Amino acid sequence: METRPDRSPAQLAFDELGTPLRDTTFVVFDLETTGTKPGPDGITEIGAVKVRGGQVLGEFATLVNPGAPIPPQVVELTGITQAMVYDAPRIDRVLPAFLEFISGAVLVAHNSGFDTGFMRAACEGHGYVWPRATVICTVKLSRRVIPREEARSYRLSSLAMLLGARTRPTHRALDDARATVDVLHALLERVGNLGVHTVEELADYLPEVTPAQRRKRHLAADLPARPGVYLFKGPNDEVLYVGTARDLKRRVRSYFTGSESRGRIREMVALAERVDAVECAHSLEAEIRELRLIAAHRPAYNRRSKNPHHAWWVSLTDEAFPRLSVVRLPRAGTLGPFRSQADARTAAETLADATGLRTCTQRIPATAAAGTPCVLAELGRCGAPCAGRQSVAEYAPAVDVTRGLITGRDGRSLHLAADRLERLSDGQHYEQAARRRDELAALVRAVGRAHRQAALASIAELIAAAPDGNGGWELTVIRHGRLASAGVARRGVPPMPVVEALVAAGETVLPGEGPLHGASGEEVGVLLRWLARPGTRLVRTTRPWAEPAAVAGWRDWLERVSDARGLEHLAG
Repeated sequence: METRPDRSPAQLAFDELGTPLRDTTFVVFDLETTGTKPGPDGITEIGAVKVRGGQVLGEFATLVNPGAPIPPQVVELTGITQAMVYDAPRIDRVLPAFLEFISGAVLVAHNSGFDTGFMRAACEGHGYVWPRATVICTVKLSRRVIPREEARSYRLSSLAMLLGARTRPTHRALDDARATVDVLHALLERVGNLGVHTVEELADYLPEVTPAQRRKRHLAADLPARPGVYLFKGPNDEVLYVGTARDLKRRVRSYFTGSESRGRIREMVALAERVDAVECAHSLEAEIRELRLIAAHRPAYNRRSKNPHHAWWVSLTDEAFPRLSVVRLPRAGTLGPFRSQADARTAAETLADATGLRTCTQRIPATAAAGTPCVLAELGRCGAPCAGRQSVAEYAPAVDVTRGLITGRDGRSLHLAADRLERLSDGQHYEQAARRRDELAALVRAVGRAHRQAALASIAELIAAAPDGNGGWELTVIRHGRLASAGVARRGVPPMPVVEALVAAGETVLPGEGPLHGASGEEVGVLLRWLARPGTRLVRTTRPWAEPAAVAGWRDWLERVSDARGLEHLAG
């Protein structure tokens, strides 16, 4: 007799029941924008309401200077005028507070794809990370819950009227967010009657979840509820995708619910046969291990960090009349890393223009004597800035000031470039001055980033501690710009014995070539961001951590450039 598998639903274990809706913190948010295409700018207003168990915990509201003119039809719809946003903060100054407000919450929006698309683009454009949060769309949920014969339209204004919302939508962000809160609560009452009582069940209830996604929920069953890295693996044990999570079980389980809407990732989930996990002490270790695993496995469904060492650098050539060259392999005295060849080339051209280095590609032997003239300059066939310098000795100061900036000893070349800007502006060559200003700003940022990374990578061992939010400490041992070990001293546990154990067990790191001593720019960048977090403390270092002062005084200038660019966008 053939035995058929039991297809009755199995009883869930306690840790699989999910988060009850009544205990879930939701942040319901709405945006007003200058148009429909997401980008790094374009948001004019943000409104958000934080709720839990039907109670309002807080609200967030601000106008935002969009960095571009507001179209007349948008002004007519929202009532937000150019004058209203003129003194409002730019989105890059709003994002830190908003990201803190939504931290750890389930996000809710009416037509969430629009709002999250704008916020994700703004974060990417300004160097912030949009959180991997569960997102509930009240449009999709209402279509699932309310039949067509009951609702003539699923627009927010129609649903607010149908469901008795206390706030009337007005196309202003906070009003619309408040109205969406009332709509959400009414919809949750309806799905509760259908047996949906947790966030996971709510996300699973949305129509986008395919049967194939649901069937693979068991892949998350044995994962721990701890921070770490997860690896989706395919039928041939190949790594399909690598990601990080503060809670591995919850994050991986979200791939099998309606909160995962990316078509590419759904395709990956359909191929996956199992999920492996690497537990980590804290989120920094997870982020570093993610970078390393992506570089090692080059997963087909990851889009970034597959070649962490394949960056671009700017270097002085070894010849009698050195010029700046864009190279792949760093060595002592190179500037970088740059993410693209184009960025490196622009930086080299800006620096050469400021210092007077030649830009022609004619190679002149390094053995030339100090009095040797530049052959091309003698013949009048060179249009480079150095054309008036006939000998190696006359050319040497330009080389010295360039090398001084690259190594961080001398910032005069930046001041030379700024003087050129002043002359262009005084001569009323405004378009050319604006272009040179933006190029100089990019160079200043690149040099500052390079100096910060090189300073950290030069330290043989640095130990740091950051608050874990529960009275304990997240501990990190960094050696030559690479994570050597990580751990946690929980509340009440003396941290120094834990530090000594981490030092003893840490990875041995032998310094390599170049300014970063063999470390990847991405890993050093992640470590720097963690070290710059509020509350992080240095426990000890093998040498003082100090950065070159060549670009230290340029922060105010960079802020003025950012403000000037915003005004130029507003002016059209």
